[in-house]
Amino acid sequence: MLVGPVFTREATVLPRRLRLYAGRCGYVLVLWLLMCTAWLLLTGTQVVRQLSDLALFGAILFQILAPLQLAVATLFAAVVAASAVCQEKDRRTLTLLLLTRLSRFELVVGKLLASLLQILVMLAAGVPAFLLITLLGGVSFPQVGRVFAITLASVFLAGSLGSVVAYWREKTFQALALTALFLVFWLAGWEVVATGVGLAPPHAALARKLAAVSSPWQALQAGMRPVLPEVASEGGWSGSTPWFFLTCVTLAVLLNAAAILRVRVWTTGVEARRDDAARWRHTDRAERLWRRVMVRWRTPRRRRVWDNPILWRELRTWAYGRKIVLVRIAYLGLCVLAAAMLAGTSGAATDPARLHSLIPADAQPLIPLMAVSLVLANALAVTSLTTERDGRALDLLLVSDLTPQEFLFGKLGGVLYNTKEMICIPLLLCGALWFDSRLTGEHLGYVVGGFLVMHLFVATLGIHMGMTYSNSRTAIGVSLGTVLFLFLGVATCMRMMIAFSGSFQVQLQPFLACMLGGGIALYYALGHRNPSTAIGLASFLAPAATFHAITSFVIGKPGTVFLVTTATYGFATAAMLVPALYEFDVATGRTTADHS
Repeated sequence: MLVGPVFTREATVLPRRLRLYAGRCGYVLVLWLLMCTAWLLLTGTQVVRQLSDLALFGAILFQILAPLQLAVATLFAAVVAASAVCQEKDRRTLTLLLLTRLSRFELVVGKLLASLLQILVMLAAGVPAFLLITLLGGVSFPQVGRVFAITLASVFLAGSLGSVVAYWREKTFQALALTALFLVFWLAGWEVVATGVGLAPPHAALARKLAAVSSPWQALQAGMRPVLPEVASEGGWSGSTPWFFLTCVTLAVLLNAAAILRVRVWTTGVEARRDDAARWRHTDRAERLWRRVMVRWRTPRRRRVWDNPILWRELRTWAYGRKIVLVRIAYLGLCVLAAAMLAGTSGAATDPARLHSLIPADAQPLIPLMAVSLVLANALAVTSLTTERDGRALDLLLVSDLTPQEFLFGKLGGVLYNTKEMICIPLLLCGALWFDSRLTGEHLGYVVGGFLVMHLFVATLGIHMGMTYSNSRTAIGVSLGTVLFLFLGVATCMRMMIAFSGSFQVQLQPFLACMLGGGIALYYALGHRNPSTAIGLASFLAPAATFHAITSFVIGKPGTVFLVTTATYGFATAAMLVPALYEFDVATGRTTADHS
């Protein structure tokens, strides 16, 4: 085919795998389940008498499902594309591909399209579900077409970004973290531009139009609007979709061109350093002696290893590469942006329309920041296991005299230590809100306690997935997918509650199917390979408890939210950690005889 044998092999092998059909059917089933849940919410709280009621239902349902599809497709495209390249680098097979007759174009573009193939098939399967919404009225075929065009363009650009960053960086965590941070900067930066703060009305309108052709979220908001004749004649936001598509394609082409030009340089960086060492041997003897003196002066002669060597390596060495500093700098930049937004929303926390806006103004910059922190902690946890396995270092650790406690708590302590900035800075911003009397002491305690519990949960989840799945791409995808499923599920549930009803006491029955489906999905991800009663109970308890926490938050009971969240996810953490300690040999493939 035109894009080379890498894509041809994936296109030939993928239809033979069960996960292609499972993912396609699962995605359509989730869309259908959300449609049925929304319909039960509508008919359970309102009386549908006219066709206009159905049209309004269709429009609201479209506004819920289209952003959900964009978020799922874009995030998974970036993660899957980056992890596909990282797996090749960790297994040392990317160098072998470069030794073949594959051209750089066939390698880069073929690998990108091969990794995005399953997501494209999933989107194609969702087209009939969105077309069914048009039968209700309120949504036209051009609106559906614009939404899918925006989603495809975003998927292509996000996948290209993840692929290029993975070729550029040598460590899996660096690639995943930088990809996630670049996406957040991309979205947050254009959201700030779209607000038009400090600009005159003509310039603010121009800023919004510029954001609509550059930001996926703004482009989607514009694309979901119906095209009115007077708006189309004036060249309003309805005409931003082609420009957004052109912008994404142009940026994706530039990113892939950079990867094609630099892939051999980035991949052979280790060999280049070896060549430098060889040239260093032939330098002048005095210069060589001076370099040795400087190296010995800068590095200590003795480094005492702790009783737990895993924890010592995680805390005292550059276990995840020296370029992890780039991740921390990028995250600090995101924190500065969040702090600036908090400073600009001073006094907005007392907005009486809190129920309608649902999220207070002071929390809006902090929620994305905390979400990014949790995603990065989970990515670091799962890659700390997958990198060891792909590099064949895990096999050496398993035949040593390391105990399960030393291994697991060493990895967990290393994850928490290396993400200390991502834990402390959001909490410091919350403390600043409390000092400014924009957050009460009670609410500060709820936020701090809940955030720490969730951070421990996502770190344990990553380690659990890294131990459970032997394939790196599967482990990373399932781990990050579980965290994203949690965030997107909560956001979708809250959006549906507010959109279809203000009476939250009668919404339990419509969401029962979602809770049951969420429990089955969680149990399949967490415990179908190493089942346990505790993991099964935690899997089916978490969706119901999360629904109760969401309802309590909406009706203004933060204490209940804190208690339910900490108890549920604290128990889920213990349910994953305790079996991992006592069944460590079974989970990792090491027998008790080898351990003894």
